[in-house]
Amino acid sequence: MSGEANARETLDQLWKPGCDFLGSRYAILGGAMSWVSERNLVSAISNAGGFGVIACGAMEPERLEEEIVATQALTDKPFGVNLITMHPKLDALVDVCLAHKVTHVVLAGGVPTGATIRRVRDGGARVMGFAPALALGKRLVKLGIEALVIEGSEAGGHVGPVSLNVLAQEILPNITEVPVFVAGGLGRGDAVLSYLEQGAAGGQFGTVFAASRESIAHERFKEAFRRGNARDAVMSVQLDERFPVIPVRGLANAATRHFMTHQADVIERFRKGEIEREAAQLEIEHFWAGALRRAVIEGDVENGSMMAGQSVGMVKEIRPVADIITTLVDQAVEALQKREKRLHAAVAR
Repeated sequence: MSGEANARETLDQLWKPGCDFLGSRYAILGGAMSWVSERNLVSAISNAGGFGVIACGAMEPERLEEEIVATQALTDKPFGVNLITMHPKLDALVDVCLAHKVTHVVLAGGVPTGATIRRVRDGGARVMGFAPALALGKRLVKLGIEALVIEGSEAGGHVGPVSLNVLAQEILPNITEVPVFVAGGLGRGDAVLSYLEQGAAGGQFGTVFAASRESIAHERFKEAFRRGNARDAVMSVQLDERFPVIPVRGLANAATRHFMTHQADVIERFRKGEIEREAAQLEIEHFWAGALRRAVIEGDVENGSMMAGQSVGMVKEIRPVADIITTLVDQAVEALQKREKRLHAAVAR
C-alpha cells in the first residue's frame, strides 16, 4: 500500500466515530450560519461528503418545513437542523424535523432540557449540543445528548470566552462517551487532524463555507471575507457591565464602530435619568436588528453585521464547496504522510 493510501486509511480510522455518527463520508460539519446555511449550501456540503446543517434561527415552523423539503430535493445524503433552544416554538420546530425524517437535530443557543433531548431521540433523530465548558458537557451527556460540539472563541458569530485550544485540552480527554466535534477558527485539514489525534470525532467549519461558490451570501460579503485578515475579525465590545452585550465576532466595519458610540450615547442618557434601564438595554440590543441580513443578503458590508471567524484570513478565493472539502481532506492526508517520512528518516539515522 502506498504512503498516501496508508495516510488516507489512518485518517478514515481517526474520524470514523464522527463519520459513523453523522452518516457522512467525512467528519466535516458545516457550521449553522443564519441567512447562509440554507438549502443550497447545506445540500452542497452533504453532497460533497461533509455534513450540512440548516440554520433555523428565528424561522417559524412553516418556514423551516419549506427549507427542509427544499434541501431534501437537492440531496439524498444526511443533513442536520440547528434549532435555538430559546425559540418560543421549539417543540413545534422539533416536530417539523421529526415529521420530515431529519436525521440529526443540533440544539444551540442555550442549555436544552432533558425533555427536549428525549423528544428528539424518541422521534428517531440523533441529537447534538454545544458545550463551552467541561461541566456543561458532562451535564448534557447525562441528559442524553448523543454528540457535542466544542466551539472556541475564534469562531464567527455568537461566541464564548475560551479558545478552542484550551477547550480541547479541557474536554477531549474527559468526555469519551460521545463523539466530540471541534469548532472555531478552523481553516485547514491538518489543524483538524491535530484535534482528531487528541480524541475529537471531527471538525466544524463555518467561515470557509460562507465564502464558497454555493453560498447565497452577497458577492460583496464574500469579497470582504477574501480580503480579510484574522485580526480583522473582532469581538463586539461591552462598555458598561450594567448593560450586557452578547459577544459576537465579525469583521470590523462602520457598524462596529458606530455600535460603540451608540452604547456610549444610551448609557449617558441613562446616567442623566432620561431613560430607564430596561429601555436602555433594549436600545443597545436592537442596534443589530436586521444587521446580519443587510450584510449577507443585501451586501451592505459597512452597515451590516459581518459575522466571521478568525479563520477568515485563510479565505483566499471563492471556491466550490467540493473543492474546499477535497482540500481539507488532502491537507490532513499530506500532514500524515509528512510525519511518516520524518519518522522513517529518524529511524534511518
